[in-house]
Amino acid sequence: MRALIMAGGSGSRLNLGEKPLILVGGRPMISYVIDAFSAAGFEPVVAASLSTPMTINWCRAQGVTVFKAEGAGYVEDMISAVRVLDERHPLFISVADIPCITPEIIRTIAEAYSFSGKDGCSTWIPAGLVTSCRGGMPYRKTIDGTEACPAGINILRGDLIDQPQDELQILLNEPGLALNVNTRADRVRAEEFLKPKSSARLE
Repeated sequence: MRALIMAGGSGSRLNLGEKPLILVGGRPMISYVIDAFSAAGFEPVVAASLSTPMTINWCRAQGVTVFKAEGAGYVEDMISAVRVLDERHPLFISVADIPCITPEIIRTIAEAYSFSGKDGCSTWIPAGLVTSCRGGMPYRKTIDGTEACPAGINILRGDLIDQPQDELQILLNEPGLALNVNTRADRVRAEEFLKPKSSARLE
């Protein structure tokens, strides 16, 4: 299964350069997402845009397949990428600003989806975990009796990409998924969250 990572955002609120390449713990933010999907056994494909030309160059240098989107909008660019890639099977769709995602989280989502029999899958986190969001107050919905916000990770069927899909809704109590980096304070929080894991790898 492929994992389409949406990386067309300019990161104007951060004012630190192209958002996918903003350093978190000394690494480009998008590299965490790419590595997590690769380690989980999924093929990462990046959808960048005219707003992120350096991201396109970085992906090519890393040997990561990259699709140059028009920057028409998240959904529009996603649909365009899936069509150009001629992806007919289910695939992950993920934002690029969640550096604390892990292969274990991805495998959990994939396993739940595979047993569901549904066309698609959306991932949610408890609203109480969210300290920042993309463009104002986060969208909220009650999932399994808990007020929740979307985590920015979905699975969709490529052959139905421009249609509503019957979806499994998964609620994950994963603080790392709540750390989408939209402000400098978010970046600091993500770095603090990743520190113990970095130390553990060195031991």
